[in-house]
Amino acid sequence: MVIFGSKMKSGKIEQTPLRLLTASNNCSDLTAKASRKPLGLTEELKNNKLESVVETDDGSCLFEDMKRRFLSFKKHKYMENLEHYQNLAEGQAPKILGMPSTILGFQPGEAFIVRNIANLVPSFESGPSETNAALEFSVNALEVENILVVGHSCCGGIRALMSMDDEVEKSSFIQNWVVVGRDARLWTKAAASKLSFDQQCKHCEKESINRSLLNLLTYPWIEEKVKNGILSVHGGYYDFVDCTFEKWTLDYKEDNLKEKHGRISVKNHLFWS
Repeated sequence: MVIFGSKMKSGKIEQTPLRLLTASNNCSDLTAKASRKPLGLTEELKNNKLESVVETDDGSCLFEDMKRRFLSFKKHKYMENLEHYQNLAEGQAPKILGMPSTILGFQPGEAFIVRNIANLVPSFESGPSETNAALEFSVNALEVENILVVGHSCCGGIRALMSMDDEVEKSSFIQNWVVVGRDARLWTKAAASKLSFDQQCKHCEKESINRSLLNLLTYPWIEEKVKNGILSVHGGYYDFVDCTFEKWTLDYKEDNLKEKHGRISVKNHLFWS
C-alpha cells in the first residue's frame, strides 16, 4: 500500500510531512520545502531540478507522472532483464525484505509504504495491527491525500487464501492474516466458480484490492475525508507476465457502500503498457 499526498493552500504547497512525486513535464513548476516539524526532522529540497507535483482535482497530474515512471521501469529495467521478470511470474523466492517501490519509481521519502502479505487492508473492526497503525499515522498525523492499494499477479498470499478450506481452523499466522481477504475469496468463488484455479486466483487478486478499498472506508476518519473530497483511495494491479499496470480510483457513493458485499463504483480506470 502506497500512501502519499500534499496539501495545497493559496497556490502554494503547505508544509507537509511527505514529499510528492517529481513533476512530469506537463505539470506546473514549483520548488517545495517539506517540513516534518512534528517529528523533529526537516527536509529541504536543494536540487532545483527536483520539483513537486501540483495535483489537479482528479489526481491526473500525479498519476501521469507515475505512469511515466512505470513506463521508464518497463523500458529500462523490465525489457533489459526480461528473463528475470518472467521468472518472477512463475514464483518469487526473495532473500531480503524490501520496499515495493521499483515499478513506480518511488525514491526514499516520496511515499509512505506499507507492506504485508497480499497487500490486504483489514477492516476497522478487525482490531489493532501494524497496518491499522500505519493508516492512522499517515492519514491523521501526516494528512496524506492519496492511498494506493497495489496488488500483483502470481501472488502467493492470494493463492494461499484461495487454497484454504471454507471451515478450516486458522492454525498459522499466515492463515490468520490472509483470512482478512475472506470476502474477496467468497465473491470470487461465487462469480468465477467455473474458471480454472489459476484464473480464480487472478480474479481474486483484483477483487481483494477492491475489498481493501471498501475496508479502508470502515475507518471513520478515512471515510469522512473521502466523503469530503480531502482524501482519495485508489487500486492498482501489476501484472508480472506482460509488465502492465492498471490503476483505478474508488468513486465514493455513500448509498452504494451501505451493503458490505456490494460492488464498488470506480472512475479514472487507466491501463499502462
